[in-house]
Amino acid sequence: MTTNTSEPSPDKEKGGIKQWIALFSIIFATFLEMLDHSVINVAIPKMTSLLNSTIDDMEWVVTGYTLATAVVIPLGGFLADRFGYKKILMISVSAFIMTSAMCGMAWNDTSLIVFRVLQGLGGGIIMPVGMAMLYQIMDRSKVPIAMGIWGISAMAAPSLGPTIGGYVVEHMHWSILFYINIPIGLLSLLIAFFLIKETPKQSHLKFDFPGIILSSIFFCSLLLIIKKGEAEGWTSLYIVTLIWISVSSFMLLLWVETGKKDPVINLRLFKNKDFTVSILISSLVFIAIQGGAYILPIWYQNVGGLTPSQTGVQLMPQAIATALMMPLVGALSNRIGVIPFGVTGLALLTFGTYKLHFITGDISNYELNVYLVIRGLGIGLCMMPIIAAGLNTMSNELMGSASSLSNILRSVSSSFGIALLGTFMSHRTTQYGAAITEQISETSPAFAVFQGHIVHNYMMLGADTAASQGGFLGVLGQTIQKEALVRGFTDTFFLLVILGAICIPLVFLMKNKSSREGGDDIMIH
Repeated sequence: MTTNTSEPSPDKEKGGIKQWIALFSIIFATFLEMLDHSVINVAIPKMTSLLNSTIDDMEWVVTGYTLATAVVIPLGGFLADRFGYKKILMISVSAFIMTSAMCGMAWNDTSLIVFRVLQGLGGGIIMPVGMAMLYQIMDRSKVPIAMGIWGISAMAAPSLGPTIGGYVVEHMHWSILFYINIPIGLLSLLIAFFLIKETPKQSHLKFDFPGIILSSIFFCSLLLIIKKGEAEGWTSLYIVTLIWISVSSFMLLLWVETGKKDPVINLRLFKNKDFTVSILISSLVFIAIQGGAYILPIWYQNVGGLTPSQTGVQLMPQAIATALMMPLVGALSNRIGVIPFGVTGLALLTFGTYKLHFITGDISNYELNVYLVIRGLGIGLCMMPIIAAGLNTMSNELMGSASSLSNILRSVSSSFGIALLGTFMSHRTTQYGAAITEQISETSPAFAVFQGHIVHNYMMLGADTAASQGGFLGVLGQTIQKEALVRGFTDTFFLLVILGAICIPLVFLMKNKSSREGGDDIMIH
């Protein structure tokens, strides 16, 4: 695909230190939006009890937010192009702040779900608009470094979430989880208001109502299938109906958007090979990242016996390793290119995940953290260069559409990956539990020693023979379940190894250096 190339800006006084200060407006905005995903998940059980709700109902606190973001992410690029990036960013951050306050004041589960949907409508726009704005406020030669700095917040938020969420639910009121968004959001607004200049508006763009409606139906139905398929049953009438709606809306979306001058989903962007390969690799890597973020807390809490806040602390070394690598990679990627960083990073990510395939229930936290740090270094090396290599081929006029498209596809793919991994892990754990139970021989010497040890411990605590035997059966069941869970985990990690291995050769399909020096005018006061 041919892209427009702008002349380098002659006015170098526009940027300077102001570019980097303005960058923090985007960093704070995207950080609070991504933090909100992981911080709320930890608090759901406590909030369920305090709001006198049920787990099924409270799941809609997360699902409602996800569906709302799916509706507006494709709109983010269009709205920013049509009305100006600064205006849309400030409106979306303002909406996120106000709805966060409303969530904190929710009086029951229904009000919280409604406010979370409204919060998702504001939050969903932040990520695609923020990513595209990097190219609006930074000179093109500085974008890789800016992406690296921005990536620190994007990668740190999911790791900080369990720590913050666990601490708050253990020591404070759950509403604090929403109120912490307010000062961060206000700081983002202040920086944007004073330092970021409004971008040129593409007033000729027409509102694509059919595309917006069809994309909303498609992404919402698809996400509902992913999130509810296992619980409802993949062959249930509810899921089959959603599949029919999803497929029908997708086919209509392709028909409506193909050839349209100003489509909300710009399918012509896929003609750009680097952009297409970038989305494919980054989506698969996102599955590996989010899959790990989903699996590891379950491991630490169910196998390691840690609290949510302790789990968050254990996940921090991986996040720190990622954060340390991203600015370094950003500074060097213009000179070295995407292929060396992409291949090395994916190899480390795959190797670290491969080592997790062999862990056992008695592994030390130190050894586990070594493998996670290797994963973190790999993520830090590969993620931002691969995303940037695709976006760098776009002109500023196409940046909003490209950012929205890449974000919605990564969001859907990571949701699909988490659902697939969860289903696979549950299935394998059940299989292993049945297999281990069948292999137990009550007449073996090892079984007799184990039984005698447990029964003796119970009797030393004052239990009678019947109670001690009952206690032994409980411990036996827990031991079997724990071992089955460990084996289910290791099998699931191997799926992530396969994803990483698939991505490595794909990197060679990309141009090594696709960024443009100089670039478009930078929008700084």
